[in-house]
Amino acid sequence: MSDKRLVHIIDDEDGVRRSASFMLKTSGFATCTWESGTAFLKEVRHAELGCILLDIRMPEMDGLEVQQALNERGVAMPVIILTGHGDVTIAVKAMKAGAVDFIEKPFESDVLLDAIGRAFDRIDMAADVIVRAADAGVVLGALTAREREVLEGLAQGYPNKTIAYDLGISARTVEVHRANVMTKLGARSLSDALRIAFAAGLGNGKI
Repeated sequence: MSDKRLVHIIDDEDGVRRSASFMLKTSGFATCTWESGTAFLKEVRHAELGCILLDIRMPEMDGLEVQQALNERGVAMPVIILTGHGDVTIAVKAMKAGAVDFIEKPFESDVLLDAIGRAFDRIDMAADVIVRAADAGVVLGALTAREREVLEGLAQGYPNKTIAYDLGISARTVEVHRANVMTKLGARSLSDALRIAFAAGLGNGKI
């Protein structure tokens, strides 16, 4: 596995694949080229994480169909759409489906590199969220079931009295559990505790 950031280039034109790959390699990226969307989809489960440079006009499956298939399979790699046809409708569909950008061929290197930079920013942000959620989940593991229920109530914005009523305990008992939660989470304020709760996915009504 390379330390360089990987760009998957999906285009049925060999010339485009080679020129884009050369330009990206000279800019410090690793590349992997695919001659069709179907070829990429067959291997995507084993494909290394990176961003996807996806041509819109291809046989078998066009870029939008490939993008939809990736979304349906839960593939979170960011997509940059390439087209040789200035089609605003396609651009709108691609962006609504989550594309980072939409670039017309022939593209300028700085435009493409800017879009790729934003694509990797998106990957970094997603990774950070996953790490924070995992860390928060470990921290919450120190709580008792009742303490977790109290924290869930706080994450939903409920006052102590409401939490007490919902759990069938006294408001004073809620206060005790709340103090224990703060201590175990190392939280100096309610906002600190809530940040941990939200990172772990609490606050949506599911405990």
